[in-house]
Amino acid sequence: MLTERQRMILNAIVDDYIRSAEPVGSRSISKRGDVGYSPATIRNEMADLEELGFLEQPHTSAGRIPSHKGYRYYVDHLSPLNLLAPEELATMKMFFAEKLNALEQVVQHAGTILSHMTNYTSILLGPEVFHTSLRHFQLLPLSDNSAVAIIVTSTGQVENKTVTIPAGVSVAEMEKVVNLLNHKLAGVPIYKLKSALYNELGQEMQRYVTHFEELTKVLDEAFDNGQDGQRLFLSGATNMLTQPEFRDVDKIKGILDLFEETPTLMKMLASASAGTGIQVRIGSEINHDAFVNCSLITATYAIEGESVGTIGILGPTRMDYARVIPILDILSKNLTQFFTKKHDK
Repeated sequence: MLTERQRMILNAIVDDYIRSAEPVGSRSISKRGDVGYSPATIRNEMADLEELGFLEQPHTSAGRIPSHKGYRYYVDHLSPLNLLAPEELATMKMFFAEKLNALEQVVQHAGTILSHMTNYTSILLGPEVFHTSLRHFQLLPLSDNSAVAIIVTSTGQVENKTVTIPAGVSVAEMEKVVNLLNHKLAGVPIYKLKSALYNELGQEMQRYVTHFEELTKVLDEAFDNGQDGQRLFLSGATNMLTQPEFRDVDKIKGILDLFEETPTLMKMLASASAGTGIQVRIGSEINHDAFVNCSLITATYAIEGESVGTIGILGPTRMDYARVIPILDILSKNLTQFFTKKHDK
């Protein structure tokens, strides 16, 4: 547990480092009007914060920089959110007032606005066909313990996935489940299949199917199509080149190379946005070596409470969290309202 003085000094160091990208010394912190401690006192506290793992000393100078642990503490406990300027709010309002009928166009424009307002890289998972529904489902045995699940949508799109069949489940049971599913869930929107599986099909399966729990897990796996039906939109990739941290060619090359790996980015973004509200992943929390010096902030947008897309901002760990978080929060809520209106029409 940090003392109030340590929290104040850590907060000041993170703020200064976000602004300057240079190691922060005790003298510069003492000159801030909101701190009020002598350089000697601040030096002692900085040494303690370094020993606790909240600060790092990049070289032999007296300056310190925040560690990933320091950023995490700042985000979770310290960072006051900045209010958006009236002109920034007007930009968002104007965007959603435009006659953008193509869903893809909406998501692309949202990504452009996000990268422009933050000067970081925006990554968005957009719902390409969230309005499509289930037309037909098949489960074709491949062997005693595997089958291929085939989903046909109302637009004619066909998706297939190999699933594991638990021991003891007969072909007859599988056929019974498939018939029941097509009777009950045909016409259900694709993005609501998993919730409908438990809410609308669960009791019927329990009544008529012997291995209903095992087969429910099979269907859950079949409908867990991850990012199928979604598209990835990237905007402001070159913004990474303007950050002082990435003047090292090797560091930025790994990031730019990963921008070309769409499936990896989609999986990473979906994983980072698991949960509700704003999610912040710092450094190693992103679970990819290329992004060890980055932070990823994500939020989802939804229809009827079901998440249908994700928006994210990728930047250095020295990110302006207090500014980015409210921008992302407002934009995700506006996207939710926009897509809900589209869906209800």
